[in-house]
Amino acid sequence: MPDRTKTYDVLVAGGGNAALCAAITARQAGASVLLVESAPKAFRGGNSRHTRNLRAMHDQPNEVLTDAYKEDEYWDDLLRVTGGNTNEALARMTIRASSGVFGWMKQSGVRFQPSLTGTLNLGRTNAFFLGGGKALVNAYYLTAERLGVEILYDTEVVNMNMEDGFIRSVDITYKGFPETVRAKCVVASSGGFQANLEWMREYWGDAVDNFVIRGTPYNRGRVLKNLLSQGVATIGDPTQFHAVALDARAPKFDGGITTRLDSVPYSVVVNRNGDRFYDEGEDVWPKRYAIWGRLIAQQPGQIAYSICDSKAFPLFMPSVFPAFKADTLEELAVKMKLDPAKVRETVNSFNKAVKPGQVFDNLKLDGNATQGLTPNKTNWARAVDRGPFYGYPLRPGITFTYLSVKVNEKAQVLMDNDQPAGNLFASGEIMSGNILGKGYLAGFGMTIGTVFGRIAGQEAARRARN
Repeated sequence: MPDRTKTYDVLVAGGGNAALCAAITARQAGASVLLVESAPKAFRGGNSRHTRNLRAMHDQPNEVLTDAYKEDEYWDDLLRVTGGNTNEALARMTIRASSGVFGWMKQSGVRFQPSLTGTLNLGRTNAFFLGGGKALVNAYYLTAERLGVEILYDTEVVNMNMEDGFIRSVDITYKGFPETVRAKCVVASSGGFQANLEWMREYWGDAVDNFVIRGTPYNRGRVLKNLLSQGVATIGDPTQFHAVALDARAPKFDGGITTRLDSVPYSVVVNRNGDRFYDEGEDVWPKRYAIWGRLIAQQPGQIAYSICDSKAFPLFMPSVFPAFKADTLEELAVKMKLDPAKVRETVNSFNKAVKPGQVFDNLKLDGNATQGLTPNKTNWARAVDRGPFYGYPLRPGITFTYLSVKVNEKAQVLMDNDQPAGNLFASGEIMSGNILGKGYLAGFGMTIGTVFGRIAGQEAARRARN
């Protein structure tokens, strides 16, 4: 049991990938470390336990990644999804550092599976964890415990007592009881505020009642709000979030990655009025899937429907919840409580706009586009005409928010005057808005958490020694 009366070198607030990377790195640097995780032990790990992979730069093939994925291509991918809403210096630093994390991760118990092939198109860019995020989290906890990191579960940070830019002490509730702990340095790695529905409601109103929080219910943003109230500099739009198209039948919290649907690129997607509202084939799915949650959040009732035929149905990952299935589009529409005449009209218009004679290729941007529609589908456009027909109801599945504390290249948290706080560092979702102003690249959140977790742990340990 951790000694809560002593002063630790480093206190890490959080229990996911970024927090664990910080705690392990600080301990390896010789610091005494206390990690406080708000979840009970059985649900430790935050959103990280729902992840699968990490996006990594590499100049040549390695044992888990094919071909090469160099800095400039990585940067171009990030620039495209963020629309330039990123700090280039911090982003490029993260990209470069991603190439060197494998050895440390393996030493910390993480195992990788062979490069992935198939519908996700990620074998060249993303390294997949053997056993997924839960295995990664468990490996890190085992390593942390072996090294002597002390851990408190069921422990929420209530207040970081800051004075003149220094955290003097940290008020916590340990299993519901108030206490105060002390540390020379603090690393905030406690995630965003997506599970705090009342805070989300400030920006989205009653639409949040139709949002699904695909990750942990423990990311309520208490540390983030506390720091922002004490003069810490902010970055990122509070109305922005990483949200994907999720099965509308998913649980309100903690459904994880298994409830995500990958059918959109090979479908016609309509809102509850039966109208298409966005280009389903804009880009390959790992680069564009994260825009669809926000798009659906902007539709009436925050719901949409993915409709495809038997040609398209085998092309995407199987779903946890079975698809609605019918021999005709009209029957399918009735099952999904849509207007059958309107769905038929929308699909007929789409089919007529598909250019004939195109060669379909689901493994790349194939240029198969419709003509004369608003919006057009710019890739993978094929007539939806071969029964049986399949459909899925879609809701916005919120993963994390983009409002963040501002940091520098040493993971130091900056104050409103842009000067670094004396002993406060940050890693993971709570600072990801510095690099991800909007949009997402598959696996990039884990990259940010790993890179900045290690920087924060190293710098906090160094600061504590001095």
